Amino acid sequence: MSDGFLKVFTKIDQYDTEKSFEGWIKRILINTAIDYYRANKKYREQVSIDGHDKEITKSAVDDLSYNELLMLVQKLSPMYRSVFSLFAIDGYSHEEIAEALNISIGTSKSNLFKARTNLKKMLQVSNKEVYEQYV
Repeated sequence: MSDGFLKVFTKIDQYDTEKSFEGWIKRILINTAIDYYRANKKYREQVSIDGHDKEITKSAVDDLSYNELLMLVQKLSPMYRSVFSLFAIDGYSHEEIAEALNISIGTSKSNLFKARTNLKKMLQVSNKEVYEQYV
C-alpha cells in the first residue's frame, strides 16, 4: 500500500486533470499490487520439508559436487544454459524468460527441454565413468 502511494506522490506530475483522480490512484495501486505479487511469486510456492518422514532415495546427482554440476551446466550451449539457469535456478517462468531473452515462449520451453536432455546424457556419461572407477 505504501509503495503505491509513494508512486502516486512521485508521479503526480503525470496525472491528467481531465480524468478521474480517484481512478488514476486506483489504477496505480492495483498495478503496484500486481507487480509486488509477481516479484514475490516464486517465494510463495516453496514448501517446507520439515515433518516429512518419507525415506529419500539417493540419486546419481547426489554423488556429484556442486562444482561438478556447475561444470556440466557450463558445457551446455549458451542459449540452453541461459534458459536452464533462468528457469531451474532463478525460478523465472517461460513468459519472463521469453521477454528477457527476446524469444518466443515455445522456444524457451524447447530450449529447456533440450538442456535437460543434454544434462541427462552428460550425467549418464559421468556416472558411467564413476562406476568404472570402482569396478
